[in-house]
Amino acid sequence: MLQTTPLLKLDSLSRLTGCEIYGKAEFLHIGGSVKDRAAEAMLDAALASGELSPGGVLVEGTAGNTGIGLAVYAARKQISCVIVMPDNQSAEKYQTLQALGVELIRVPPCPFSNPDHFYHTARRIAQERGAFWVNQFENTANYRAHYHTTGPEIWEQTSGNVDAFLCAAGTGGTIGGVSRFLKEKNPAVQIGLIDPAGSGLHSYLTTGELKASGSSITEGIGIMRLTENFRAATIDGSQVVNDQDMISMLFHLARQEGLLVGTSSALNAFGAYAYAAAHQGSGKVIVTILCDSGSRYASKIFDEVFLHGKNLDPMRPLPKL
Repeated sequence: MLQTTPLLKLDSLSRLTGCEIYGKAEFLHIGGSVKDRAAEAMLDAALASGELSPGGVLVEGTAGNTGIGLAVYAARKQISCVIVMPDNQSAEKYQTLQALGVELIRVPPCPFSNPDHFYHTARRIAQERGAFWVNQFENTANYRAHYHTTGPEIWEQTSGNVDAFLCAAGTGGTIGGVSRFLKEKNPAVQIGLIDPAGSGLHSYLTTGELKASGSSITEGIGIMRLTENFRAATIDGSQVVNDQDMISMLFHLARQEGLLVGTSSALNAFGAYAYAAAHQGSGKVIVTILCDSGSRYASKIFDEVFLHGKNLDPMRPLPKL
């Protein structure tokens, strides 16, 4: 069902930096996010292996987008979905999942070490019900989906002239698959991780230790452990982007590019902008992922009370880097 998504040139950011910055419009998938790629691949792999059959039941723990992708594709196979989510995600995700007919289980957010974490809860429910546990974090069909689709699309759409690819990591599937493909095509392509506050991946890449400080309003990205999908990645550098810079970018893209994107998309775009600014005037071709739409977070990012409560100013312009 998946179709190639367009690569959109971010003209205002390109003009500011003298580079060519592109965002891959993953919000155009049927399920509305980049997670559709992994969801379809993991579902197809489970059906092919016999771990899952039409009429069966799957269980997954997710921040939302993978659950939505699974529900969209499972509906066509008459597979039932049980989705476990932390209860602090955007209302729009819950509403979408309920409309798709999943059994939705919300749990309080907690550290991964807690047995009540959504990941462990999903695994436990799958065992209790004899259902298929998708396990997107360790299921390597996730990164392989991006190795076989996202990476080749970027290569073809840039005519092989991509200089850098940057994105955030949640499961690590996107950066794992895309980096592996692009590095095979051209080892000189630079791969950059963009990390939100509260995630330990930047620390791991720079110091060898998983350490983090602060927190972020972004959803579905950032992690405090190394997954099998992330281990597939080859990464040359990393940076941390704070929430204010992310929000400034989110509203910049809306008002200057007509692109209403979600928080992880804005984080990615700011990271690409910062990388380009460090290579000012070089004409480098830089690609990032526009993961999903801002409409999936409207109750938060378009709510001035919420933003001000987090000390975030939607009117603050992009910093000059």
